[in-house]
Amino acid sequence: MRVALTFDTEFPDRPSPTGVEDRILSALAAAGLRATFFLQGRWARAYPEVARRIAEPGHVIGNHSHHHAPMDGLLDDFFRSDVVDAQEKIRAATGVDPRPLFRCPFGSGMDDYRVLGLLDELGYRHVGWDVDPRDWEEGREPTELLSRVLAGVRKRDEAIVLLHGWPGVTGEALPGMLDALAAAGAEFVTVEELDPSRRSARRNIR
Repeated sequence: MRVALTFDTEFPDRPSPTGVEDRILSALAAAGLRATFFLQGRWARAYPEVARRIAEPGHVIGNHSHHHAPMDGLLDDFFRSDVVDAQEKIRAATGVDPRPLFRCPFGSGMDDYRVLGLLDELGYRHVGWDVDPRDWEEGREPTELLSRVLAGVRKRDEAIVLLHGWPGVTGEALPGMLDALAAAGAEFVTVEELDPSRRSARRNIR
């Protein structure tokens, strides 16, 4: 099975344990792996040093909007400015152009032809996910997070796993998760390395 780990890195104003992103990066570096990070523009502007540390090892960078609003609720002009604002802030912080990868906040609009058409106009394609262990839920334990991810990826030949860059449990669970996935036979890839025909047809599966 081929597994693409993705991390939505967002909410600069949210109180969260410090250093979670660095714990994630350390675990990935120790395993010699590249992942895909979707950065919110406001977050990249607030934490440019962390954003740069994410990009420097060669992790793939995608766009996660500027305001983290439901994209299908935005008028066309505001939609365009939101995506471009995020793109500029991400590029300023990391030196990386996040195109063509975009992830709609909440997955909102991923099946909306208007949203997908606007993204295409701006040089993006939406990237959904297959496995959502809901690492952001209060009280989630590392063992539970690990079991949810393993159960999800074992159901398919290729899987995009949705994780986040701010929950403390994610940083705590990731080293053991990487070991368990490797023991289960996972081949770790980035989103760009997945079969394009299957990637374009993905839908959110929780």
